[in-house]
Amino acid sequence: QVQLVESGGKSVQPGDSLTLSCAASGEIVKIWSMAWYRRAPGKQRELVAIIRDDTGTTNYADSVKGRFTISRDSVKNTVSLQMNALMSEDTATYYCNVDASYEFYWRRREFEGQGTQVAVSA
Repeated sequence: QVQLVESGGKSVQPGDSLTLSCAASGEIVKIWSMAWYRRAPGKQRELVAIIRDDTGTTNYADSVKGRFTISRDSVKNTVSLQMNALMSEDTATYYCNVDASYEFYWRRREFEGQGTQVAVSA
């Protein structure tokens, strides 16, 4: 299996910056992609950003383009989300999500962390 540990969530003010981090460990054979999702109170789960491991290709939700940056360290199996110009609308629980092959190359599925809270308010 694969374990994910997220960190970095906290309460900040509008306009502040914050970086979330996630470390993946366990019987990882290959990571296909790493992503951040979020769920705000009363809203559906939303894909915030994703980075594909082989190509480094990234995709972002329209609501965070130009403000958030996802990056990964393929050696350490970590992914970060740099969040700038935070707004109250960014308040949510953020979840690290990893698509990985584990134990064997053919054994592949997504894993998700417990979540880290980000609260943006004046």
